[in-house]
Amino acid sequence: MKRVLVLFFCTMALVGFSQEKMLQHVVLFEFKAGVKSEEVKKAEKAFKALPSAIKEIKKLEWGINNSPENLNQGFTHCFIISFASEKDRDIYLPHPEHKKFVELVGPIIEKVLVVDYWQQ
Repeated sequence: MKRVLVLFFCTMALVGFSQEKMLQHVVLFEFKAGVKSEEVKKAEKAFKALPSAIKEIKKLEWGINNSPENLNQGFTHCFIISFASEKDRDIYLPHPEHKKFVELVGPIIEKVLVVDYWQQ
């Protein structure tokens, strides 16, 4: 029985370590002053729709800043897009659906910050 348990836990450890690392594409938005909440909701909805339009997107997470530290420098929205490879990200960037999104939100965005990294 001990051997079975040891084998089980060793197998689980190996499975955990074999998960593929993802390329994270982090996008932060600061919206222009005076932008209506309906316009912000439209931008959120459009961003959330990208994974269904662009197959290279493996996962999308997003949220609105709620840090009490007041260090967000005006950025309120954070979107994290996961890709399996740099090639997939490179397909996403000029993708027509991504370009449509950029055209939609461009007029209401004050600043954008983008950081890409490989999960460690």
